[in-house]
Amino acid sequence: MRIILCGFGVVGQSFAKLLESRSEDLYARYGLKPRLVGVFDTGGSAIDSSGLDISKLIDAKKNHNSVKKYSETENNASGTEMINDLEAEVLIETTQSNYNDAEPGMTHIVNAMKRGMHVISVNKGPLALAFPSLMELANYNQVLFRFSGTVGGGTPILDFAKNSLRGERIVSFDGILNGTTNYILTNMAGGMSFDDALSDAKQKGYVEADESLDLDGLDAAAKLVILANWIMGMKVTMPDIKRTGIRKINSDDIKRAEEKNCAIKLIASCDEELKVEPKEIAVDDPLCVSGTLNAISFTSEHSGTQTIIGRGAGGTETASSIPVSYTHLTLPTILLV
Repeated sequence: MRIILCGFGVVGQSFAKLLESRSEDLYARYGLKPRLVGVFDTGGSAIDSSGLDISKLIDAKKNHNSVKKYSETENNASGTEMINDLEAEVLIETTQSNYNDAEPGMTHIVNAMKRGMHVISVNKGPLALAFPSLMELANYNQVLFRFSGTVGGGTPILDFAKNSLRGERIVSFDGILNGTTNYILTNMAGGMSFDDALSDAKQKGYVEADESLDLDGLDAAAKLVILANWIMGMKVTMPDIKRTGIRKINSDDIKRAEEKNCAIKLIASCDEELKVEPKEIAVDDPLCVSGTLNAISFTSEHSGTQTIIGRGAGGTETASSIPVSYTHLTLPTILLV
């Protein structure tokens, strides 16, 4: 199966490494021999219909900051040109999430679907702004659209709710969907100021290049949109979310919460309204996790509340969801879900 990879940052490179390290396992377990035939980053592209050398790709990115130096002849093809010109069965979209117009990921996904490619996306922008229409486009073109890595990184939040709770009616859910803000709030509970906690998170690489995506709740809101559409059957986009970030949380707020045996967490909730806001959570609540962990509780009609917890911040964690989605594209028993 031929793959086009758009985006070769932390997640894209982590996926390529995972693909290389798991190649024997993918063949032994599923009979798959995936190969990257095209890779695009902001500097250019690398193309080889017989399959790109992943180690050589990583070296080109490390030494020249772009895959266009993969071969002696530089390739400046855009992601869209590559999708339109190359023959491939799968597009993997890992470019940076953009909540203004979802580009370039939106164009990549739309063009790939129109060409009959299955799509795996860890880019939240297109789903946050146009989830209902993208699902309609996938159905119209009879292609599969997978996006489990957009929520929870490698923690299978979407698959858990969709498959493990099949037969149940989920009536509401709430949880911590952004590992970065949880890390900051955890450090503030440990005595750090907001500025120091933010600086520490940046040093560890947890904060998006545009910090407002984390701090102002945009990332959590995007994940809430995806969950509400996929799990609850809603047809909503980012403007439907009421959103408050964590910038105004200070040490006094933290202390007041502690006096109530609570901790402040940025909670995304789907009940009567769709909201992202800081809330006081009891320390013995399963949602009250620390560090970069994500946690989400689903309340269903008959089974009560069930919580899933896992790591939420990190390129490798997110990339690990892609091989799972990839096998889901090819196994008949899973295609039915």
